[in-house]
Amino acid sequence: MSDGGALLPALFGHMVLTALPMVAAALAAARSGVRSVPILIAIGLVAGGVVAVLAFWAYYADPVLGEAFGFLVVLGAVALAAASLRGGAVDPGLLRALAVPLALWALGSAFLVFLGFAHGGADTALATAGSRFSGPLPSDNDIPRFYAEWFFHNGHAGDAPLYPADWLSSDRPPLQVGYVLSQRTFGWDDTGLHYQVLGVLLQQLWILGAWALLLAARLGRLTRALAIVTLLVSDVAIVNGFYVWPKLLPAAFLLAAAALILTPLWSSLRRDPRAGALVAALFALAMLGHGSSVFGIVPLALVAAYRGLPSLRWVGAALLAAVVLIAPWSAYQSYVDPPASRLTKWMLAGVTEIDDRSTTRAIADSYREAGVGGMLDNKAQNFATMVGGEPAWELGERALSAVGDGKPEEAVGAVRSMSFFGLLPSLGLLALAPLAMAVGFRRRGRDPAQWRFALTCFAAVLVGCLAWGLLLFGNEVSRTSLHVGSLALPILALCGCVAGLRAVLPRFAVYYVTLAAALSLALYAPSFEPPPGTAWSALAIMLASLSLTGFLAVAFRAGDAVEDGSTLAR
Repeated sequence: MSDGGALLPALFGHMVLTALPMVAAALAAARSGVRSVPILIAIGLVAGGVVAVLAFWAYYADPVLGEAFGFLVVLGAVALAAASLRGGAVDPGLLRALAVPLALWALGSAFLVFLGFAHGGADTALATAGSRFSGPLPSDNDIPRFYAEWFFHNGHAGDAPLYPADWLSSDRPPLQVGYVLSQRTFGWDDTGLHYQVLGVLLQQLWILGAWALLLAARLGRLTRALAIVTLLVSDVAIVNGFYVWPKLLPAAFLLAAAALILTPLWSSLRRDPRAGALVAALFALAMLGHGSSVFGIVPLALVAAYRGLPSLRWVGAALLAAVVLIAPWSAYQSYVDPPASRLTKWMLAGVTEIDDRSTTRAIADSYREAGVGGMLDNKAQNFATMVGGEPAWELGERALSAVGDGKPEEAVGAVRSMSFFGLLPSLGLLALAPLAMAVGFRRRGRDPAQWRFALTCFAAVLVGCLAWGLLLFGNEVSRTSLHVGSLALPILALCGCVAGLRAVLPRFAVYYVTLAAALSLALYAPSFEPPPGTAWSALAIMLASLSLTGFLAVAFRAGDAVEDGSTLAR
């Protein structure tokens, strides 16, 4: 594969650079006495996100300072990791447990990179990503690259240019831009390949968050493996992982927060102010990744309150951490490149035109114009969209008609479109899992831990959907299509489906979940609109297959963490 010569070094280099701050922070925390793997994963994710945010502000201050910061991060991370490991201070069993999610992330990222470029197209990486699994999709995946280039060369000198279609630099949060800037100086290209590969690595960080959640929930080895594999080959991870608009990246932080909130860890963490700072940092980084993360934060916060209110010191530490991370970006939006309200007015007021109205005024005007009847109809359409609604029926009919006409490509395209837009269709065959759970509700052999976790996931998803459906305006341009909400919700739903099936029908669940995962992979493996002049690459297919095989091996062989403690230090 001609692309392989560029893909492999780019993948390895950005993988190392992305992992270094996370690994160093997790090892330092482990040396200080933290032994809970989910907490260590959360600490690592926060460290990586904070480095990205600091890189953004360093480059904004001065590109020379930004480049110096990038080198300092690498050297400092290596030194911190070495110091943390010196003298065998970290238990080898804990190191092995931490190596599992790191290996899953590396293998899962490699799988998606090579699957995505299995039919070539690495020389036009962003365009390929926009049509490989769904689409053609808009140029949103290019916006972080565009502004990273601007700040890399200009810092705060001059006004940042408008991205085509008149997007301001302040309209989109800066987290992915910061990740790009932190690595931009170590190796780059003019084709977008390095950016695309780094983008996949960032979106695939959901693997770390999901593993933390599954581990903290104390699920069995087989259930964890089935869940993480199902997520890897799901519509959500494949489409939004390869098309690198920054919407799957925030899910990593929300899932890590869910690991601390939706599991037995919460009972002790809600009393520790340091945990408050950790949870708030995860929430803040998710918001700095994409504003739709609010629809994941709301249910997690409400479930946390229901399971046990934290202490006042916890709340104080959380507020301080959130303000430290969010305030600088809010100031940039308000004073440097205002008004930064285009997306907010689009989603909450259904207004796509650029005008001078405030967000509050636009929302009030839109609801006044719609009236009570229009408002109720819009909200009904929001909830109908989540389950597929009329478009899903039309796409389903189109798929069946295409199969009958002997046009499998059209059938697959229709199913892909249905899964891309609707929350419920995105679950694939696992959308039927709650029905099986209802049938097996009274089963005596029901696994209580897995059952409880499944119900908790479903509760969080339902609360998130309620907030999502009520807050979005709901006209034709602002309905609850999957990609305008938090992608943490379908991931939590899939986790709940797998755990729920395993709780009531453990043997059947293995076969059913395996079938669902196999069908999802088969749905997205073909390339029906490949870039011109490209062909299937045997090397890319082999590397994707080897990466997937390695992912399966690690997932199904991974044992329990050495200790399931819930304290930040001893």
